[in-house]
Amino acid sequence: MQKATLTILGCGSAMPTRKNFPSSQLLEIRDKQFLIDCGEGAQIRMSQMGVKINRLGHIFISHLHGDHCFGLIGLISTFGMLNRTAELHIHAQPDLEKILSPLLQYFCSDLPFSVIFHSVNPRKHELIYEDRSVSVYSIPLKHRVPCCGFLFEEKPRDRHIIREMIDFYNIPTWRIPKIKQGEDFITEEGEVIPNNQLTKASDVPKRFAYCSDTAYSEKIIPIIQGVDCLYHEATFMDDEQVRAKQTEHSTALQAATIALKANVKKLIIGHYSARYINQTALLNEAQSIFKNTVLGEDMTIYDI
Repeated sequence: MQKATLTILGCGSAMPTRKNFPSSQLLEIRDKQFLIDCGEGAQIRMSQMGVKINRLGHIFISHLHGDHCFGLIGLISTFGMLNRTAELHIHAQPDLEKILSPLLQYFCSDLPFSVIFHSVNPRKHELIYEDRSVSVYSIPLKHRVPCCGFLFEEKPRDRHIIREMIDFYNIPTWRIPKIKQGEDFITEEGEVIPNNQLTKASDVPKRFAYCSDTAYSEKIIPIIQGVDCLYHEATFMDDEQVRAKQTEHSTALQAATIALKANVKKLIIGHYSARYINQTALLNEAQSIFKNTVLGEDMTIYDI
């Protein structure tokens, strides 16, 4: 079974600290790489970790606060110096193209590849990208500026061949792709061999949801219901509910409540305020509601 992994490059909030860079994550799923947000220092973290991003073709930006997009121009410039030729697709609200285009023209006018912008409506839950193996949906979030999270869903794989049965019935190689897709096999004598005798079920498709930044909002629960892994911001402790409400962020307790109500399998918290030097208290608070909570940490890889 292929693994799906999440690499956290930065899970701090607006102010970088020694421990946490601003928001950025690399999702690897079905042999593809997707960058989610690109805060300042994202490419530094990649270099420190030795992360290879030769399969990175799409970047998803949740909103236009600097701690989620200030790293973009630097990363694109570096791609140019590395003589990248593959197109780079950026999915974000339309204002990002207006902001970034002059910078690209000034600093990156001779790029050997194309940067293609795809407009996302952060107020709508809709399909914003798909290929043969992965679909990505927007998740409207509640923040001070237009903001959305992202739901990544694997598409179902073909069924697994039972090699012994294929050999037993002398099934020709050219028939195997159709059988993997669910087709029965008919022998030369006219006997129908049901597909469930020739194959077994494929791996259950993985689902990952990214929700940062947002105030507590139960509107997202039907969208993220039952995901394998949820990353949800936990900027504050619950004793800072007033501050969280003012800034339209969430507390660790609120993030855990969302995870519990959405029946997710695993919760990763992040986007910590710089005031929390020791983040264990945030973890303990979240685990008091949702046991399977993990503390997001920079330069750490998590299985989905």
